[in-house]
Amino acid sequence: MDLKHLRAVVAVADHLHFGRAAAALGVAQPPISQQVKAIEAELGVALFERTTRAVALTPAGEAFTADARAALSIVDSAARKARAAGRGESGELVIGMVGSAVQHPLPTIIRAFRARYPDVALTFHVLPTVTQVERLRAAALDLGLLRPPLPGPADDLELVSVSREPLVAVLPSDHRLAGRRRIAVSTLAREPFVLFPRALGPGLYDEITALCLRGGFAPAVAQAAVQLPTIVGLVAAGCGVSILPNSAAAPRPEVVFVPVSPLVRLVDLAIALPVKHSVVAANFTALARDLTR
Repeated sequence: MDLKHLRAVVAVADHLHFGRAAAALGVAQPPISQQVKAIEAELGVALFERTTRAVALTPAGEAFTADARAALSIVDSAARKARAAGRGESGELVIGMVGSAVQHPLPTIIRAFRARYPDVALTFHVLPTVTQVERLRAAALDLGLLRPPLPGPADDLELVSVSREPLVAVLPSDHRLAGRRRIAVSTLAREPFVLFPRALGPGLYDEITALCLRGGFAPAVAQAAVQLPTIVGLVAAGCGVSILPNSAAAPRPEVVFVPVSPLVRLVDLAIALPVKHSVVAANFTALARDLTR
């Protein structure tokens, strides 16, 4: 007894006609008759009463067909789930992200991904770049949105750029420079800075420091914070000024974001994922690349 036998019995039960059952299954009638007879021989009972004019289920046939339908439903469901998993249309994805990605471009990517892959469960962790790299290598994250370059050799990780943006000055709204349309970075030389520790994001930290050095000073860090939104909050509280990627510019009345000069190369936001990654992670990355290209 195999699935073909079960499908033959259910088809005949549905149509109560061997010819129409064969047509529904897309096969010739003789194999259907043979498969039904084979099951009846194996069970030792008749599943159908046959006359020259009609086919009817026997009590044994009704009992057998009910469970045969359930068995076929389970098998068909398993096949659908397996195919969906193989295409990356189901499963789960654990995503790390730097704080600035929460503003842009993550909302656009997530909205599109959920619409296309509603059966994939998403879990998010806001983490600095270095911590994301550690968790990617420990298989605790499937992918991360972080700031290149990565610390140390990264041959085991694949990077896909999804955003490039300028650095901007972050100032309290009552700061003497808050009304400017653009400021020279040198005007921040004597200001206390709020920044994240270099160890948590060396690539972005070095870009910010390089910009300050071009303005003739090294930033004097008066207050450290891990996440970019926290840095913005501390600037709003009057703890100092900062320089951050433009994506950190969440509107709030206590803070202004001002373009700076001299211009430096744009800072990157990239997806990092293990070289050997899941189909689900590949789908997410491809969608993100298409949306931000």
